[in-house]
Amino acid sequence: MKIKYLVLVVIGLAFGACNKLDVAPLNIIKDQDIFTNETGVTAYLASIYGTLPIEDFQYQPNNGFMVNDGGRWQCFYQPGAICGELAGPYGGTGDAAQGFGFWPYDKIRTVNYMLTNFPKYQKAFASDKYNQWLGEAYFCRAYLYFSLAKRYGGVPIVRTLQSYPEQSITELQVPRNKEQEVYDFIASDLDSAILLMGPTSQRSRANKYVAAAYKSRAMLYAGTIAKYGATNFVDGDARQKGFAGIGADQANRYFQSAFDAAKMVEGHYSLYRKSDDKEQNYADLFLDQSSTETIYAKDYSISSGTPHSWDATMTCRLMTADGLSRAYPTLDLVERFTGPLNIVNADGTPKRFADKADLKKGLEPRLLATIYFPGATLRGYTFDAQRGIYKQFGGNAADEMPNNMTTSWDQPNNLLLSGDVNQLYNGRRIIGLTGIKTDGDELTRTGFYVRKYINYKADQASCGLYQSTQSWIDMRYAEVLLNRAEAAMELGTGDMQADAVNDINQLRDRAGAALATNNITIDSVRNERCKELAFEHQYWYDLRRWRIADKVLDNTRFYGLLPYYVENENKYIFLKQIETFQRSYNFEKKWYYEPLPGGELGKNPNLFPNNPGY
Repeated sequence: MKIKYLVLVVIGLAFGACNKLDVAPLNIIKDQDIFTNETGVTAYLASIYGTLPIEDFQYQPNNGFMVNDGGRWQCFYQPGAICGELAGPYGGTGDAAQGFGFWPYDKIRTVNYMLTNFPKYQKAFASDKYNQWLGEAYFCRAYLYFSLAKRYGGVPIVRTLQSYPEQSITELQVPRNKEQEVYDFIASDLDSAILLMGPTSQRSRANKYVAAAYKSRAMLYAGTIAKYGATNFVDGDARQKGFAGIGADQANRYFQSAFDAAKMVEGHYSLYRKSDDKEQNYADLFLDQSSTETIYAKDYSISSGTPHSWDATMTCRLMTADGLSRAYPTLDLVERFTGPLNIVNADGTPKRFADKADLKKGLEPRLLATIYFPGATLRGYTFDAQRGIYKQFGGNAADEMPNNMTTSWDQPNNLLLSGDVNQLYNGRRIIGLTGIKTDGDELTRTGFYVRKYINYKADQASCGLYQSTQSWIDMRYAEVLLNRAEAAMELGTGDMQADAVNDINQLRDRAGAALATNNITIDSVRNERCKELAFEHQYWYDLRRWRIADKVLDNTRFYGLLPYYVENENKYIFLKQIETFQRSYNFEKKWYYEPLPGGELGKNPNLFPNNPGY
């Protein structure tokens, strides 16, 4: 059945009132009402943008996008918590690795409806406006298909508007396309968007350089899947038929496409450098809506009913109105920036600190703007994380590492732990107000808290559930530089390596880090990506596309940095110990692809075979 009318209340309200009984209701709008005037077209596009699968503050890899769900306040259920950026709240990788049945073909149909019908009204607009809007539709369709491809590999490509009952059920049961065909389709749609759109756009709308940035991401994924998926895979019918996997001979083509797309963005966006204080500058880039680095962002507001709960759920309740945190940065992530921290003397004994904050001295500003260390402050409070009190400590750090939950190195009752932040010993709190408790998970279990995206300017009263309005930056220029550097290193020529060094050094200079030398490797480029994009929902997908998740997450436990007070010395020590959740993380190779949703397989037998291992 051809759709002649669209039920779009938000658009209908733009066309005024009507009191005559012989006039169609306001919420029944004809195509010509939508696609012949700017208000209608922009409102229709807004409805598409509003449903893009942006993995923002509220996204949960086991539950989805949580737009209207009562659990959307739980920002700690994020991808970083299943792969070692954060500890908790998942019991293990398997809690979220197999997805949530994502299948946005209703949204793809909405885009296809515009691509099919809007051209009929082209003469109603100046060519630049018409091309811009059409290009945005291509961009949105590419965004939707990339969200499918990075989960499932090959999926059905639906280029045109499907109609029932004009088309039979059999005709509507579109078969899967090969994974390579899907990535090529994404590239084609983004190329159309780049060709059609202008160089600038309103905030949270696409332009040609926004499309180029996303093309650099998608093509980098395709290239790495082709290269590394050729040697690390689970075999099966879906792989043999090209639905799960891309030929290794295609890798360099995709890497070149990623590099070229990233280079196209150069000169149109730039790294945020508003303050000479590199730590403050890096913290502010995630809060400043005028940032030159932001390429595409999703905005929130109290008035629109779209606020989130990042501030309330990623820092300690002590510093919020009614928050609850359950995910904490790991020492493993911290050591990507620092290597082993300077917490152990040459003889193996723990270094003594008069003030826990002294540990931060000399650390990379970007790290300190990403993670709150013990001794940092927020809203007038101090992150006073402390695991417990040693009455005395005469052992070495290595011997004490396993003793997360036991007593001491030489005598019973020498180590005091507690599950109560108010419990005292000789007038001193045994643990800090910000943790670390022997039970519960509402205080840090690693010694750290997330700082990235925390709105330090907000007062405590406005840091409750559903009160945060900082924007989610879905694409920024730093990622474009990382995409470019990685693609350059994969292409492997001398000139490309020099380009990668330049890309990485732009980031390191802004971060306050030591500059890279010409002996840079693909591993150092990947590590730079992990540091720069920490908590931005990239690392989980990176581990999968690099095909190293089964090695990184192989009965793996992650570490915390646990501070203790040594009473007889009036000093603090830090011990590298397994984070106190004591959880192990494993990755099954079949999880490089998610299973196709069972309900969709039941409706469309042409989707078979399912991905290998399912």
